[in-house]
Amino acid sequence: MEVGVLTVPLGDQSLEDALEYLDGIGVEAVELACGGFTGDDHLKREEYLDNEEKQAELHALLDEHDMYVSALATHNNPLHPDDERAARADTELREAIELAGQLGVDAVTTFSGLPAGSEAGDVPNWITAPWPPEHGDALEYQWDVATDYWSDAAEHAADHDVKVGLEMHPNMLVYEPHGLLRLREATNEYIGANFDPSHLYWQGISITDAIRLLGEEDAIHHFHAKDTKVYEEQAREKGVLDTAPYTDEPNRSWLFRSVGYGHGEDHWRDVVSTLRMVGYDGALSIEHEDSLTSGREGLEKGVDLLKRVVFSTQPGDAYWA
Repeated sequence: MEVGVLTVPLGDQSLEDALEYLDGIGVEAVELACGGFTGDDHLKREEYLDNEEKQAELHALLDEHDMYVSALATHNNPLHPDDERAARADTELREAIELAGQLGVDAVTTFSGLPAGSEAGDVPNWITAPWPPEHGDALEYQWDVATDYWSDAAEHAADHDVKVGLEMHPNMLVYEPHGLLRLREATNEYIGANFDPSHLYWQGISITDAIRLLGEEDAIHHFHAKDTKVYEEQAREKGVLDTAPYTDEPNRSWLFRSVGYGHGEDHWRDVVSTLRMVGYDGALSIEHEDSLTSGREGLEKGVDLLKRVVFSTQPGDAYWA
C-alpha cells in the first residue's frame, strides 16, 4: 500500500512545487482533480486530453519524484435536474475517464449524483425515509434515472478500461455500501467505491464491516484516508443530520478531521489490515478537509500516522500454518 494525497489543498502552488513538497514528506501517490467541485488546479483536463506532449511532461514530473497517479477526481452531479449542469458533469466524467485511460491511471473518483424527486423537480432531493409514500415513490424514480445514466457511463468506463470509484456521500443517491452494490449490480464491475470512511463514521456504519462487504464483491476501486469526529454532546441534543455550517465547529455534532483526530492509530491499523484481507493494495489517498488545522499540517500529520500503519511489503509464507 502507498500513502497518497488528493492535492486540492495545495492548489495555490504549481503541480511541480506540490509534488516536491509531497515527496519531501514521504508521499508516494497523488490523486489529481480535473473538474467538478474539486476544481482542476493541477490537471486542466482540456490541456491534457489527447495531448501526448503534455502527458509526457506529467509522466516525467511524476518519475522525477518517484510517484504515480492513483486516480483522477471529478466530483459533480451528472444526475442534476438542471440539464445544463448535468451535461457539464457528464462531460467532465467522460473526459476524465478518457484522460485516465490515456495516462494509464486505473480509476476516476466521483459521486453518483442525485436527481430531483420527480420529472417536475428542479432541485436534487435526498430521500432518507420511505414514508410518507410519495418519498418512496420519489426514491424509485431516482433509481430509474441513476440506473439509466450509469449503465451508459459504466460502458464508457469499460471501453477505456478505467474503474469509476463512487464516493458514498450523503446528499447523493449512493451514500452507503448497500446502495453502492445496488448500482454496481445494475451496471457492471467498473462501478465500485471510492471508499471514503469519513461520511460513514457519522452515519454509524462500521468501517471494517463495510470494507468486508464491498471487498467480497471486489468493489473497492480507490480509498480516501479521511477521518471524522462525532461530538457526542452535540449529537445527543440534535443527532447527526447536522445542517450547521462546517465552520461553526463548536456547535456541530460532527466534523471532518485529519487522520488520527477522529479515530486513533489502532483503528487505522484495523482499517489497513481489513483492506489487505479483502485484497485492496492501492493508495490510501488523504483528503484534507479539517477546519481546525491548515492543509499542510493536516496532510503532514496524516502522512505521519499512515506511514506507521500501512504495509509496505507483501505477506510471506505462513510457515507456522
